[in-house]
Amino acid sequence: MCTVIVMFRPGHAWPLILAANRDEMIARPWVPPARHWPDRPRVVAGRDELAGGTWLGLNDHGVVAAVLNRQGSLGPQAGMRSRGELPLEALNHADARSAAAALVHIEPRSYRSFNMAIADRDAAFWLRLKGDDESGLPAPAVEAFPIPAGLSMITSRDLNDPASDRIRLYLPRFERAAPPDPGAGDWASFQALLASRERAADGGAHGAMTLAPEQGYGTVSASLIALSARADTKPIWLFAPGPPGGVPFAPVAL
Repeated sequence: MCTVIVMFRPGHAWPLILAANRDEMIARPWVPPARHWPDRPRVVAGRDELAGGTWLGLNDHGVVAAVLNRQGSLGPQAGMRSRGELPLEALNHADARSAAAALVHIEPRSYRSFNMAIADRDAAFWLRLKGDDESGLPAPAVEAFPIPAGLSMITSRDLNDPASDRIRLYLPRFERAAPPDPGAGDWASFQALLASRERAADGGAHGAMTLAPEQGYGTVSASLIALSARADTKPIWLFAPGPPGGVPFAPVAL
């Protein structure tokens, strides 16, 4: 169960801050964010070496896209396309609105269920494809919803869904935390929260922000991304190539 935290602040000097932990099978091979795709020279993203896609990326237009599994859909499935294609498709677009609009029209039967976050300095969206067992629809369909101003969390459930142990415990903590100051290089509050292994007494095994490796599964990387309101100011991406708290964050070359 991955986690994406979106702080969307229209009118602020840093209108978008995104924090993310990637939870995955430890043995699944990947490489850190870079310009890995010759046919996509404007895209910086981590590359999943198994399927060739990504879980989180950023393009030169300032669009950020991330994909997360929904409940009960971990891993690939024979006959289905990789969900790692979806952030790359989103990052073909010059703004978040057009990216979200395009993703709504993919063939939903080709993919296992997913959540996505797509954002830029002007807009932020949560996309959802429910599994057949949870949709209540004759056929699955991709839905897109604006992410409101403020702080939101996505895990394997719906946006800010208190049914998620992790959201129930950590959303209030992120809301109370001092916001990062990317211009000053101050990310301490969010780094500490991403690294937390605390979970609620009544929560499940995946209620912590960082998961210790267990049965070959755990937190394998973390990211902190900030987009400036100024189009001439480069985004900031800090990346930890391992569990945050045990592995330090370092800038990604953009």
